[in-house]
Amino acid sequence: MSSSVMQLFSLEGQTALVTGGTRGIGQAMAIALAEAGADICLVQRDDSNQETKKAIEKLGRKATIYTADLASKESMKALVPKVLEDGHQIHIVLNCGGIQRRHPAEAFPDEDWDEVLQVNLNAVFTVCRDAGAHMLSRQPDKFGRRGSIINVGSLLTFQGGINVPAYAASKGGVGQLTKALSNQWAGQGICVNAIAPGYIATEMNTALINDEKRAESILSRIPAGRWGSPEDFKGTVVFLASRASGIAKEEASAKLLDSGVLSLEDIERVIERAEDEPLLV
Repeated sequence: MSSSVMQLFSLEGQTALVTGGTRGIGQAMAIALAEAGADICLVQRDDSNQETKKAIEKLGRKATIYTADLASKESMKALVPKVLEDGHQIHIVLNCGGIQRRHPAEAFPDEDWDEVLQVNLNAVFTVCRDAGAHMLSRQPDKFGRRGSIINVGSLLTFQGGINVPAYAASKGGVGQLTKALSNQWAGQGICVNAIAPGYIATEMNTALINDEKRAESILSRIPAGRWGSPEDFKGTVVFLASRASGIAKEEASAKLLDSGVLSLEDIERVIERAEDEPLLV
């Protein structure tokens, strides 16, 4: 007998490990996972921000805060072992933690470059590696699934941006990392995908929103006619975390939620260029 739509999207009995869940897109997605039935382990720099935890608990789900610093390699290495030591099973990973630093490329400080790459890419890899190893240690469920990993890229996974070379490099890396992990683990029941937000009205984009000329220019290039909102990501993250996205594990995909900024023609041009260039081995 086939499953109902509600069963396909249900996350009942599962636990999600979420970074970057205290605000913005990450908070909306963490709450969405809880609304679909998952318990949540929130990774935060400290436990002073209880907003997401309380919102999840209000839904009748469990929420546990784990303090870790994404900017610290040692802190990130200790994260997943601690979660597992406390008795949690990790069925879903959502890597949404990220930072931005803006400088002209010719004046970009080494310390800012290193920090952005550590938080936005290295920490993502560490969580994926350690949680992935844990998922592989489990027997697959009756549907052949061992877990879901969802990384958050950016429109700059595909474009270069201005004054944000470290961010663009890190998010480009997230896209390639997602493909590599999907190639490695899809056949073993781990679904690895990425979500690539476009221009979203969040704290990270405050500088752009407050720059009247840039904001007007950006808005003119958004076919939807508005900046995105964190709520726009709730359906996509539940889809990718759930059995509903079963076919997506056959190939790494970056779900581009950009209100149409990067058109199909743009994507086709990127693919055509890639086909004309040699593979980097």
